[in-house]
Amino acid sequence: MRRSGRPVRTRRAAVATALLATLLAGSMAAGCTQGNGGPADDGRAPDPERSTETSKPPTGSPLAVKIDNVTRARPHTGLDSADIVYAEQVEAGLSRLMAMYATKLPPVVGPVRSARESDLELLRQYDEPTLAFSGAHSKLLPLIDKAPLRVASPNEEPEAFFRSADRPAPHNLYLRPERLLKSAPGADALTTGFEYGALPEGGKAETTRTVRFPAASFTFNWSESRDRWLVSMDGRPSVTTDGKRVAASTVVVQYVKIRESQFEDFLGSNTPYTETVGSGKAQVLRDGRAFDVDWKRASATDGTKFTTTNGESMKFARGQVWVVFAKA
Repeated sequence: MRRSGRPVRTRRAAVATALLATLLAGSMAAGCTQGNGGPADDGRAPDPERSTETSKPPTGSPLAVKIDNVTRARPHTGLDSADIVYAEQVEAGLSRLMAMYATKLPPVVGPVRSARESDLELLRQYDEPTLAFSGAHSKLLPLIDKAPLRVASPNEEPEAFFRSADRPAPHNLYLRPERLLKSAPGADALTTGFEYGALPEGGKAETTRTVRFPAASFTFNWSESRDRWLVSMDGRPSVTTDGKRVAASTVVVQYVKIRESQFEDFLGSNTPYTETVGSGKAQVLRDGRAFDVDWKRASATDGTKFTTTNGESMKFARGQVWVVFAKA
């Protein structure tokens, strides 16, 4: 039986509400880790040679936050406020999210986790975005430093992060976005190539879609009453810590090449690299319908264009967009 978009009040919801209260309180004493945020996700300590100088984000720059997505990291905080959510494959076939914020900044976002090499290619389409992450492979940090973005990690921006006592590390690092950006830059900062407008002709009726990674899954169920795709991850409804059901206006299942990167985690498992420059097939879900489309991104500095089988630009519905990178 399909659940409605309104979450049921349960003991778990009460616990989640208590967690949000703790996060908003921002107890630095309860959560600050040793050494400005503790070791990176792969078990390596942050590079001691990294500069502690900070830079101000340019006008119109969006905020990108890497978000933990294993079961112990849920429910998330602030995910429902994102304009775009990218879902990518990481080590062991698990998933991680990158949430983009431009039209509004929630008080708290998290849990925050580490960056990956393919994030740099994905973010080149934005104008010097701020990338908030917990850490990265020691050999990846120099590439991040050279990328045209503002780095925001516990080393560079310690006042913007805190750890919650309600969860064990490393699933308890949270970000206060307003300590990085004074205000939301606005929709013009989302230079993605996406086009929004009325429902195109064609497509086929579809009420549910599941995308599977080797060790993770995403399911989107169409809700007529909400006019949204209700998000579930690994078979569980996605609900934020304040009880809001995560829901997308448009879902993109984008088929891409996923290859090995030049990095491994501390267990020796290779980190997948998701190629987002190029071309291929995709399905776009909106308004209870599925559209077969072609995607093209000519270079890293370009946004991604989606074209219907009729050769017309695919229009997205206004609201949160989810892009799930599936293996071609």
